[in-house]
Amino acid sequence: MRIATYNVNSITARLPRLLAWLESTGTDVLCVQETKCSAEQFPHAELRELGYESAVNATGRWNGVALLSKVGLEDVTLGLPGGPDYEGVQEPRAISATCGGVRAWSVYVPNGREVEHDHYGYKLHWFRSLAEAVAEDAAGPRPFAVLGDFNVAPTDEDVYDPAVFEGATHVTPAERAALEALRSAGLRDVYPRALKYDRPYTFWDYRMLAFPKNRGMRIDLVYGNEAFTKAVTDAYVDREERKGKGASDHAPVVVDLDLDR
Repeated sequence: MRIATYNVNSITARLPRLLAWLESTGTDVLCVQETKCSAEQFPHAELRELGYESAVNATGRWNGVALLSKVGLEDVTLGLPGGPDYEGVQEPRAISATCGGVRAWSVYVPNGREVEHDHYGYKLHWFRSLAEAVAEDAAGPRPFAVLGDFNVAPTDEDVYDPAVFEGATHVTPAERAALEALRSAGLRDVYPRALKYDRPYTFWDYRMLAFPKNRGMRIDLVYGNEAFTKAVTDAYVDREERKGKGASDHAPVVVDLDLDR
């Protein structure tokens, strides 16, 4: 099985590229973030033509997550059970389903904005709720993974220059502690290989030539339980998909599994 995670930064704007990428890579299951559309606007029909079932948790212009699968899509759960509200609503940031024997979550963790902002506290609360929600599956025998845009770089090695991010979100001790708490539920970081350079960054800002200068961050992550990580045969960041006109500011992270290992 080939499973991947991809923050598309608007599925409608990126649809032709996404369809071409899915077809060329033979991806079986894709976790999508930042659909930036409503459930009614989601391109179910176009994806169905390529053989994908799709489940989506999206309400409009911002956020939105989805799961696409060629190997089954069962027991779909929309949202983060027990998760916090922001400004009175639970934002569409999580969806989970069972696909070909693997239980997968697609998550888009809140950005946090600034350390002093109430969105930062919301982010930390969201992480705590996520850790609680996945604990049973993480400790279980079935292959299980949480994939998505975590909006945290796990270590200083996961940003191009730690000094640039000093005092900013995505690198604070509290955010990294939240990641550690999630891993302590029984999950491991499936660390991908880079197709170019020495670090597998997954995000590069659109501004100031960040991509050609490789000023990136690794914030799109795959956290799997023991059954999932034992099945991993390869993992890589598809940096090529970040190139060219109309690309997302994120690159897909691709993981190959041999579930019979």
